[in-house]
Amino acid sequence: MSIKEKLLDYMREEAYKPLNLEELVTLMNTEKKDIKKFTRLLKDMEENGEIVKTRFNRYGVPERMNLVVGYLQAHPQGYGFILPEQKDQRDVFVSPNEINGAMHGDRVICRLLKKSDDKRPEGEIIRILDRANKTLVGTYESSQNYGFVVPDEHRIIQDIFIPKGCSRRAKNGDKVVVEITAWSEKRRNPQGNVIEVLGHKSMPGVDITSIIKKFNLPEEFPSEVLAEAQKYSDEIDDSEYEQRKDLRDMLIITIDDQEAKDLDDAVSLEKTGEGYRLGVHIADVGYYVREGSFLDREAFQRGTSVYLVDRVIPMLPPRLSNELCSLNPNIDRLTLSVLIDMSNDGKVINYEMYVSIININERMTYQNVNKIIEENDSALKEKYQEILPMLQNMQELAKTIKKNRQIRGSLGFDFPETYVKLDKEGHPIHVEERKRGVAESMIEEFMIACNEVVAEHFYHLKAPFLYRIHPDPDEEKIINFRDYITNFGYTLKGSLKNLHPSTLQNVLEQAQGKKEEKIIHTILLRSMKLARYYEVRERHFGLASEFYSHFTSPIRRYPDLVIHRITREIVKNGALSSKKIKKLKKDLPNIAEHCSTRERMAMEAERESQDLKKVEYMEKKVGQVFPAIISNIMNFGMFVMLENTIEGLVHISSMTDDYYHFIGKEFSLVGEKTKKTYCIGDPVKILVSKVNREERNIDFLLAD
Repeated sequence: MSIKEKLLDYMREEAYKPLNLEELVTLMNTEKKDIKKFTRLLKDMEENGEIVKTRFNRYGVPERMNLVVGYLQAHPQGYGFILPEQKDQRDVFVSPNEINGAMHGDRVICRLLKKSDDKRPEGEIIRILDRANKTLVGTYESSQNYGFVVPDEHRIIQDIFIPKGCSRRAKNGDKVVVEITAWSEKRRNPQGNVIEVLGHKSMPGVDITSIIKKFNLPEEFPSEVLAEAQKYSDEIDDSEYEQRKDLRDMLIITIDDQEAKDLDDAVSLEKTGEGYRLGVHIADVGYYVREGSFLDREAFQRGTSVYLVDRVIPMLPPRLSNELCSLNPNIDRLTLSVLIDMSNDGKVINYEMYVSIININERMTYQNVNKIIEENDSALKEKYQEILPMLQNMQELAKTIKKNRQIRGSLGFDFPETYVKLDKEGHPIHVEERKRGVAESMIEEFMIACNEVVAEHFYHLKAPFLYRIHPDPDEEKIINFRDYITNFGYTLKGSLKNLHPSTLQNVLEQAQGKKEEKIIHTILLRSMKLARYYEVRERHFGLASEFYSHFTSPIRRYPDLVIHRITREIVKNGALSSKKIKKLKKDLPNIAEHCSTRERMAMEAERESQDLKKVEYMEKKVGQVFPAIISNIMNFGMFVMLENTIEGLVHISSMTDDYYHFIGKEFSLVGEKTKKTYCIGDPVKILVSKVNREERNIDFLLAD
């Protein structure tokens, strides 16, 4: 155990009371020659928020001093929440007066002001450990002698003051990148210099470029990374054929979207005497992306591929993601294969893992497989008659696996996905709901099954590993969800403290096909915590799975690549070396935290790029009437969703035929005189009244 670990353990003991430097030196038996080094350690730990120094120069851990270390999640209205680093601590509410100069995303220390069992803790920010926003993207507003940048991030509510001569000649309305040179203090805005002018906000492409800059997404690969990718030959080395399990004679296909280029998973299925043998074959990206290489370091920094509305920002260079690693048909490819024997009722009987080599027979698309299975397309059935029996068996097995998941309580969220079609200049010309069919469901079930098998295998081996976990929801949020669904006649049975996912799944099943189905799904999802990567095995609540990992997408997710390296070494050598175990135990916590953060960033960027184009699309629809469904009701009005998944607000002030009251318990608006009632799920006709691209807002009026 290191000095740092011993120090933290001692400070966390119940009997510990904050000690000063001299007392800690004595306590830790620090030799005179090491006092400077020990003092530096204390300073580093203090700067990192692991320990806190009081005004009396005494040291202790935050959790024993009524303090919380975490990240500020700000709200456009000025308040925020601290998301604690310690997983067992609750979020802390921070009022606008207690933010004290912190900005959205900052890592801070918060002093608890109020705490009780039935209310969320409240606190004040007393120290900012790390600034998240050293640069910002926003719109420049010019004045005669100075300017301001209005941040694109609405959770940063203060404009950035730009002194004279620091604007890089930006013009009014330009999108810019600003570097903050002085942080906000009471009654004073942050100050900064414009370091890049992206172009006027109305210019084609500037909107998506602004999102890329806002989230610091890498636009190009460094030259050394590209050079490393180029050095690999198209031909597979002869030694790999000797060392790998040869599965080239097996009937294997890929099923992906027709536009996909990075094909990292393939499937096979054979009927056996006991049931089925499912094969999941994943690109062996680790063969090309060696640990510690330029490719590896760049992939780690990116963490994930990002799928914006008009482009993909890949984790790996196209030479690998679209060529050497992509499981293209009729060419030998290096893979890791998991062959799973399943009974007729979808239970795992046995499995084997191989470092393998395969050759894809067919590159299938979701669209064509759905036409074959759902529409009985005779031309496609004739074209793919060789794989038709396998597709039928896949449909049968996937249906059984899904039923088993639902029985154990896996939450079947069903949210509409949106497809936005753009013209050559990036303007949206069509928006529609992207329908999921049998093919998408099949691949999803097979990948989940494989991820579970891999996670459980390495758990029982007691090998260092990277799990995908989904923490249990907070009891407070589940109580709110329970109170909400009583408006629709639903109840939650059993204890909420030890909630089983099947209890919530039962509600989703009861709501299926009813007008409130979509909003119940939405409210429940908001009650859930975010899934994340973790070096310790915990259950995945949403999937009701005790063992889960991400193994099946190493081209676009770094955690999968890490798991592949562990898999390859154990499959080849029978065990990890002691040196490797030690290194993994040290590295995995940081990898898990970093990749979880990058994943959340990617999701925000993807959602923001799509929302931006939805709003732009509706600009040309002002004055038009559309059918819609009420998706949510608040005290200020109701949100409605069009058939193409675009949402907007009908503000209560625009409902002039009566004075409407918000009935909170029922989530409804009721007319004072007419008693006319609007509820979630009700169909309405709306007129597009106003669209604000800057604020990403769409205002509707009731047309009927």
